[in-house]
Amino acid sequence: MYNNDKQALQAKRYKGYFLDLDGTIYRGTEPIPEAIDFVKNLQEQDIPFLFLTNNSSKTQKQVADKICAFGLDITEDHVYTSSMAAARYLLETNKTSEDKQNDTVSVWIIGEDGLRDAMQSVGIPENETNPTYVVMGIDHYISYEKLATACLAITNGAKLLATNLDRAIPTERGLLPGNGSLVSVVTTATGVNPIVVGKPTSIITRFALEKIGLSKEDVIMVGDNYDTDIRTGFNAGMDTLLVYSGLTTKEEVSTYEQKPTYEVDTLKNWDIL
Repeated sequence: MYNNDKQALQAKRYKGYFLDLDGTIYRGTEPIPEAIDFVKNLQEQDIPFLFLTNNSSKTQKQVADKICAFGLDITEDHVYTSSMAAARYLLETNKTSEDKQNDTVSVWIIGEDGLRDAMQSVGIPENETNPTYVVMGIDHYISYEKLATACLAITNGAKLLATNLDRAIPTERGLLPGNGSLVSVVTTATGVNPIVVGKPTSIITRFALEKIGLSKEDVIMVGDNYDTDIRTGFNAGMDTLLVYSGLTTKEEVSTYEQKPTYEVDTLKNWDIL
């Protein structure tokens, strides 16, 4: 439903919100004023929300600090990252029959602070020589040797897990290689496809719904990227709100068979009810 008439958009009151960040709340280093006001309105009405991000390089605190710098008063508990989803997935998948963590689970990480912090927080150790999983997130210090170590581990039986498959990252410099580009090198070399836990898979939304304590029928996914944010909602069976403040354009959406539940130019055009 594309309409900037607020009354026309008031089809349902949602009890919670999942919010994308870059292109939705801010653009690079600049806040989007309408989005900042929108989040403040959620807080004033005591409506739960989570910032759902594929950014695996930053810790919860680092992401929260950046958001606070744009004038919002939020905490780490408002942030859920693809790194957190990766750690939670490994815990859930590797339980013993006594519902305890399997002590044999270990990881070789290609990634940065956010991914290492998430693994350490749940007690999953790093193991370069014989890991059970290779876990890949964006790594701005990637090297041939890191990729080679990952490939050798997978050839020796390790499973491949990716925080996301974003092929490119929009920056002030233009589009730069994303984690999906790095993962494709390992996949091409080994012939092994990754388990993916971040947007647009339903894995990250399942964990986020548990964290926010609401059902999928009561939460709406809000974002600017059709391929990640809106498809996340589709895959989770959630309603979606596409905001035209970032990547996806109206012209692109007009060609898609599956449309978002709602579309707005800015979050100023969305009433919480």
